[in-house]
Parts: sequence; C-alpha cells; structure tokens
Amino acid sequence: MVKTRQELDLEYENGGFIPDAQSYADAWEAASAAFRDAHAGEYGVAYGENPRAKFDLIRPEGAAKGLFVFVHGGYWLQRHKDDWTCFGEGAFDAGWAIAHPGYPLAPEVRISEITAHIAQAVTALAARVDGPIVLAGHSAGGHLVARMAMAGVLPDAVAARLSHVLSISPVSDLRPLIPLTMNDTLRLDAAEAEAESPALGKPLDVPVTVVVGAQERPVFLDQSRWLSEAWDAKQMILPGRHHFDVIDGLRDADSPMMKAALG
Repeated sequence: MVKTRQELDLEYENGGFIPDAQSYADAWEAASAAFRDAHAGEYGVAYGENPRAKFDLIRPEGAAKGLFVFVHGGYWLQRHKDDWTCFGEGAFDAGWAIAHPGYPLAPEVRISEITAHIAQAVTALAARVDGPIVLAGHSAGGHLVARMAMAGVLPDAVAARLSHVLSISPVSDLRPLIPLTMNDTLRLDAAEAEAESPALGKPLDVPVTVVVGAQERPVFLDQSRWLSEAWDAKQMILPGRHHFDVIDGLRDADSPMMKAALG
C-alpha cells in the first residue's frame, strides 16, 4: 500500500513521539548558556558573509589536545549554535578545544550550500587550533559531519587531520526526504539528494562511529544502519535512548561515544 504524505512525514517526526519533548530543548539552551557564562571564549566569530556563518571556540587551560567540533541538527531548517554549547563539555573536560559552528538554514540556502558552509567553518577553525580534529554531529548535523569525511569536501590538509567522525542519529540517505512536507522548504531534487547522501558515497580513510538510540524512530535506526553498512563503520546502538537524549554522552568525557571519538 502506498503511504500518504502525512504517514511519510510521521516517520521522520521525533518530538511528537517523545514525552515532554520541549523540556529537552529548554534544558539544552539553559545548560549551554550557563556553560558560556562560565568559560571565556571566542564567540560569534564570522567565517563567512551570511549572518549565521559564525562559530564559537572555547579553549581549555594549557595546550589543547586537539579540536572538537559539534554540528547541530534541526533538519537543516531550525535551531541555532547557541542551543548546543553544553555538548562540547565532555571534550572540553578531556582537554580539547571545542567549537560550535552556526550555518544558514533552508529555505535561504540548499543543503549542498550548508555542506559548503560547514566545510568553510571547519577549515577556519583548523587554522586556529593545532592537532587532530574530531567532528561530531547530531541528526542533520550527523549528516553534515559525515559529508566532511568524504573526498573533495574539506581541503586535503584539513581532511588529513581528521582523527574521528562521530555521526549521531544521522540522515545518511536524503532520497526518502523528497516526498516529505519538509522538502517544500528544503527543495531537494533527485540529483542533490543523491550527491548529498553519505550512504551513497565513499568515505575518506577516517575512523567513523555511527551512534543511534535504541528507542529512536525506526527510520533513524535504518538511516544509521545504512551509513554504518555502506562505510563499514562501527555502529553504536545506545539502549534506552531516543532522538533527544542520545546525545547526552557528549557531555561526559568517559562515555562510550566520547571514548570512541577521542581515543
């Protein structure tokens, strides 16, 4: 039986299936504001011309072990870098410099343009911090960091410094999004969806861990598996976790995902 558009939309709906979903976003924003208040950093540094093309960079005391970059999600449609600062906490506590790039959103730009913005941000950050680079991203951010691990996206010198990519609950194949209502805003066509799908491309020789919560919507379990299988990457399925709390481990330097990412 052919599914209706409404049925397809529900497959990619997260908040409606998580009790008290708004409380998670409220908690992220509060914890992130508190983290920024507690730590001096370089905030709102422009890396491009778009007003949202800015990053925050917070350095640990002493020499940083490397650079940890977190790319937020929101289906390329919403959210802001300031909502997610707290998810650099684990890496910061482990002695890494942490960065949170913002990026313009659809419909102002297409997904391929967002990919280019993240590459520009990572390149600008790499010029400021020496050492290995770990990229982590959640949901649409999981897609974006996976794109950074593909040939021709980052400059060779920057790509050579990638030590790990942590793709959390990613959308790895964009083709299923084409019939969804959100695509009225994303404007994906078949060519862009294929080109922007990490699961349809080949990765660089970089360690990749794909993380997903066992209690996530079935399509996110599928999307994560598709990337893990296509790239022969380690998949980490976290028991009891859903789309909004699967990222909590980023705040703990000793969590399984952070141990995998930081080595």
